[in-house]
Amino acid sequence: MRSVWNGSISFGLVSIPVKTYSATERTASVSFVRIHAKDGGRIHYRKVCELDGEEVPTEEVGKGYQAADDTIVPITDEDLAKLPLPTTKTLTILAFVGADEIDPLQLDKSYFLGPNGAAATKPYALLRDALEHQEKVAIGKVAMHGRETLAMLRAHDGAIAMHTLLWPDQIRSAHAVAPSEKVEIRENELTLAETLMDSLGELDESELHDDYREAVEELVTAKLEGGEPAAPKAAPRGGKVIDLMAALENSVRAARESRGEGGGAAGEDANEADRASVTPIGSRKTAKKAAAKTASGSGAKKTAARQTSGSAAKKSASGRSAASGGKKSATGGKKTAAKSSASKSAAKSKSAAKKSTANKSTAKKSGRKASA
Repeated sequence: MRSVWNGSISFGLVSIPVKTYSATERTASVSFVRIHAKDGGRIHYRKVCELDGEEVPTEEVGKGYQAADDTIVPITDEDLAKLPLPTTKTLTILAFVGADEIDPLQLDKSYFLGPNGAAATKPYALLRDALEHQEKVAIGKVAMHGRETLAMLRAHDGAIAMHTLLWPDQIRSAHAVAPSEKVEIRENELTLAETLMDSLGELDESELHDDYREAVEELVTAKLEGGEPAAPKAAPRGGKVIDLMAALENSVRAARESRGEGGGAAGEDANEADRASVTPIGSRKTAKKAAAKTASGSGAKKTAARQTSGSAAKKSASGRSAASGGKKSATGGKKTAAKSSASKSAAKSKSAAKKSTANKSTAKKSGRKASA
């Protein structure tokens, strides 16, 4: 690798000569050249002076600073060399902090630092091991490519990695894009979301690749051979999310199936009956209160069931008492039943006699009318 900056790390009174190498590779990314669509000719950009309209060679291109009134102030390399910048060739460490104290939004470009010479090997290894053992990163300032920037040093894979950082005032606020309305999340929604996170598993970096670059390469190959590339498979489109809980449950099920664990019922991780839509709903505190009410309600049901069973037992007991009492009165009741039966038979006989007499009298009257 070719070094892009040579200098030294100032670690207290210790100076560590280092060489800087780019840690990233962008040549593998897709890039296009501009052409004239009419005839396919390449389009080149030329440096032309706006005063005389002539093309300017690279060796004659200088630097200039545009002031607030649009005045261009020429700046030479000699002017920049005279600036009192102690970080021109030195990365000065200012502090050691935890890696979680650095906002990832500040990360700019990544480099590897290597020892420059045999004498730099031991202090280089000392700083690397100290960073790794303390689980901290070093924050400093360095001047690279004509400007001063913040830098973060950390131990990485046996070497020291350097990340240039943006200044704090270069980070925009997120208030303009954060939701302005208050959104309340239920406990079971959060539980399902966390279950989905766990179901997706760990990241396998060996399976990561640039699908777009591969598709472009296939397209170019097909055009060179005079054909057309195969039509890509249409990506599945997600439907409109109406029920947030249903979408989370389906996502958990799909993630488990993709890992060969079986779909299973996503409702095992959250209460399916307590579904929620996308609209703002009760807070986690409200959910806890509702759970408490439900618990108390179920307790009341249990108490009512106990009372009902108790009253039923009392009725059963009274029924048994009545039954035993009935046995005692059964003997005396037999005589009374006999008398009652006799009286009923006599009443029936009298009633039958009256009906017979009435029928005879009706027959006589009918006979008289017929003779007349």
